[in-house]
Amino acid sequence: MPDIRAAIFDAYGTLLDVHAPVLARSERIGPHWRRFSADWRAKQLEYTWVRSLTGPAHHRDFWRCTEDALDWVLARHGLSDPGLRAALLDAYRACPAYPEVPAVLGALRGRGLATAILSNGEPGMLGAAVAAAGIADLLDDVLSVEAIGVFKPHPLVYRLPERRFGHPAAAMAFISANAWDTQGALACGYRAFRVNRAGDPDEYGLRGRAPELDDLARLPALL
Repeated sequence: MPDIRAAIFDAYGTLLDVHAPVLARSERIGPHWRRFSADWRAKQLEYTWVRSLTGPAHHRDFWRCTEDALDWVLARHGLSDPGLRAALLDAYRACPAYPEVPAVLGALRGRGLATAILSNGEPGMLGAAVAAAGIADLLDDVLSVEAIGVFKPHPLVYRLPERRFGHPAAAMAFISANAWDTQGALACGYRAFRVNRAGDPDEYGLRGRAPELDDLARLPALL
């Protein structure tokens, strides 16, 4: 794909491991910690979609959605430890990068591609996350939906990289671990890639339209 000029990445779940904060505190959560982590993530995303669909007056930033989702999942799992809540939120602000991420970002930049994040995250939490993950210097920009006040997969979100880099969507790769996010990018004209670390079933008919990767390691060879 010699015409690709920039690689735009989703952050949470794609570059950053959103389940690491729960894994590190699994003994305090109990044997159902995997379900706890999945529930937290699912409720967090549900809150973004509902707030987007119900209009600008109901917008709250991603950190607020993350807190609200955690409160729900703690109650759902019968946990009422304020210290655990605080520890999980602190850890979420420092989600680690997946092991291959620094090398992949470095390889893309070494070939002259711009690299950026396009995320639901609000600027403060994104800044903390990329610093903690050690990848801030490997990114040309970190773009937040807070610039427009609506969450993915609203089409306006996917216009932000076009405005930032001056390239049409067709000249940029978009990489996400979320099938719904990949579909949103495809609908807006990006050359989209799906990262499917868990080997989940196909969604939205993405297979055949978006290359699917087990992780990010092979991405530089495909761009």
